Amino acid sequence: MKRRTLLQAAGASAALATLPRLAHAAAPLKELRLDYAYYSPASLVLRRFGWLEQDFATDGTQVKWVLSAGSNRALEYLNANSIDIGSSAGLAALLAKANGNPIRTPYIFSRPEWTALVVRKDSPIRSLADLKGRKVAATKGTDPYLFLLRALHSAKLQRSDIEHISLPHADGRAALEQGKVDAWAGLDPHMAASELEGGSRLIYRNVAFNTYGFLNVREDFLASQPGAVSRVIQGYEKARAWIRANPSEAARILSEEAKVSLPIALLQLKLRTDFSNPQPSSEHVKALQAAAPILLDEALVKPGSDLPRLIAELVDTRFAQALIARA
Repeated sequence: MKRRTLLQAAGASAALATLPRLAHAAAPLKELRLDYAYYSPASLVLRRFGWLEQDFATDGTQVKWVLSAGSNRALEYLNANSIDIGSSAGLAALLAKANGNPIRTPYIFSRPEWTALVVRKDSPIRSLADLKGRKVAATKGTDPYLFLLRALHSAKLQRSDIEHISLPHADGRAALEQGKVDAWAGLDPHMAASELEGGSRLIYRNVAFNTYGFLNVREDFLASQPGAVSRVIQGYEKARAWIRANPSEAARILSEEAKVSLPIALLQLKLRTDFSNPQPSSEHVKALQAAAPILLDEALVKPGSDLPRLIAELVDTRFAQALIARA
């Protein structure tokens, strides 16, 4: 057997040991469905260079890429079985899983500071307390929305103390700059663009409230195609290593794909994204445990939901361990 085949078999065996249902021999995979997102530079690099297409071509597997405009879209696609693997924020993934989305997270594509609370350059708003009674835009089901709720709670405010306006990320930026809302829970690269092009100000930042970039896999796909998932993770590892070695070139790809200027892409990728730890671990479990109470406090999940159990089921700390170690 070729070395890659042996590694895939080993990875598959390790993966199956972590799943509640053991898979039999994997059926031939005709199509691999993945998302790509401007908040996930690794997905853009992987798609640009076609590394997965080259890898899976030997099996006759077609690779299909679907754009996710936010965590909510990626998670909706996973829940609808429109994609097999998709990228989202960690807390958004937990919220989706608590509400029945059958996913696991075997890989962390980044630790970003991709969201903050943003106001116009001439806004009188200076602090969280000043948001009381104001219109604030945020995309429901995403890290920016959950970041907003946690930020409000830290200032002893409730969701009812503001007027929440649910808008897609790009529309939230436009609404802020046009004066239709007073503040916005932003998302890069839109947030970086609003800063550099519109002079917008970040009035509240907290990297601890940004819950990592989770690469989520449908549980049935992970059970039936662990070898394919292993190869996707290996592809992400190749992209991650390339980005760390070539940050300026990676920023150029982000700039071209997201249609933003190079300074905007550099701000997002070089200053606000950490690619150092892709292995799901206790670090990510603890981050979700700290964040999870907001889901109950704001009645975003059913009362009595066993969030510690759901976190343990979501964050798969074993599947990619050997793969990442060998990369």
